[in-house]
Amino acid sequence: MTKLKKVNRNSEAYIYELVSQNVKKYRMMRGLTQSELADLIPYSYSTVISIEGNYRNNFSLAVIGSIAKALNIRMYLLFMDENETKQLLEKKSKKQASK
Repeated sequence: MTKLKKVNRNSEAYIYELVSQNVKKYRMMRGLTQSELADLIPYSYSTVISIEGNYRNNFSLAVIGSIAKALNIRMYLLFMDENETKQLLEKKSKKQASK
């Protein structure tokens, strides 16, 4: 995943960029093209392109929820940076190891 631009982590721009990169990352992990993802959600191909390219900074949670469902992931993962995701996975691994 590419580095996020140096922006305030609490800014709207940071959140949109983070979601943009994560949509692309999880789509590629699932082996889907942008077109295939668009076919799985009730939104257009151009919406997927706009979100992944960070050209559209006004998408709704409904759009992100549809994308998360299509990618078979929890929506909150699209809002997490690499460090947060890594910490979450480590925490889950420790819980499973202690069972």
